Amino acid sequence: MQLGINLGYWGGGMDADNLAVAQEADRLGYAVCWAAEAYGSDAATVLTWVAAKTERIDVGSAIFQIPARQPAMTAMTAATLDSLSGGRFRLGLGVSGPQVSEGWYGVKFDKPLARTREYVEIVRRAMTRERLSYDGAHWTLPLPGGPGKPLKLTVHPEREHIPLYIAAIGPKNLEQTGEIADGALLIFPSAEHLEETAIRPLRAGREKAGLTLDGFDVCPTLPISLGADADVPALADAFRPYTALYVGGMGSRKQNFYHQLARRMGYEQAADAIQDAYLAGDKKGAAAAVPHDLIDRTTLLGSVERIADRMKEYAAAGVTTLALSPAGFTLDERIASLRAGTEALELAGLV
Repeated sequence: MQLGINLGYWGGGMDADNLAVAQEADRLGYAVCWAAEAYGSDAATVLTWVAAKTERIDVGSAIFQIPARQPAMTAMTAATLDSLSGGRFRLGLGVSGPQVSEGWYGVKFDKPLARTREYVEIVRRAMTRERLSYDGAHWTLPLPGGPGKPLKLTVHPEREHIPLYIAAIGPKNLEQTGEIADGALLIFPSAEHLEETAIRPLRAGREKAGLTLDGFDVCPTLPISLGADADVPALADAFRPYTALYVGGMGSRKQNFYHQLARRMGYEQAADAIQDAYLAGDKKGAAAAVPHDLIDRTTLLGSVERIADRMKEYAAAGVTTLALSPAGFTLDERIASLRAGTEALELAGLV
């Protein structure tokens, strides 16, 4: 199992330290540095900056939002980033959610699976540098009856096949991800529930494509916070607002993928209580309603030894790259969490 880091959203208050964190991860031998985007900073600019200031670590989009870019533009960005980084780019895609897609980008959030499939097909076709034409339900290239003509990418990518990941939560999306992608980006992963919530549908998708999970990268993001085992409850409490935001407020009552995931993990009553409080404007109440067990199962908390034991569980569950989000109020604390990650991986015998 490899380690990665996830810088999250640029503009989250720790920007001055993020580059130093990425550079330390590069020095420690982490495999990949992911960056996210929502409706603030874009990921492509951040990844360009990180790639220019590091030497070995891959840089990956977690995610480029599908409603934000035409697929040909994503292919151009991927080819450019891969070329500039010397073949170190990983392309992560996702549909975002209905509130961001329709409220920020003005793109209707409908048929997300079909849109994702077409998008991936166009991106991959463009990356081969063949003349691009496509006749789908959501994209038609060139547009019929006009002056457009099939064009091909003028840039020669460092690699024709850039690893392509999809951020997936729901069973159908996970199955399609297994079928059409090279990896899956997961969030709120519990090793105890990973088989039923992620691995099983991914495996079904791979089988549909005549493939196995061999070579497929299962890459969840987990916050990591270093401390004494006796302090785990306090360490977990720091993540209550984060968990409450996603389970309770990241989407509408009818369309919140994280809420649905928590319910599939067996936290039905707690998930509903979190959502009820959050949507009523009671963020403190929502945070208080998050079970300690839910936080502890979806983070890495405590001593290096405890974290190593958890890493073994994730590796056994099928995780191939564990992306860590190092917690801390200072750069030194975040660096300590990064170093604890490598120590734990070695202690677990997973190097």
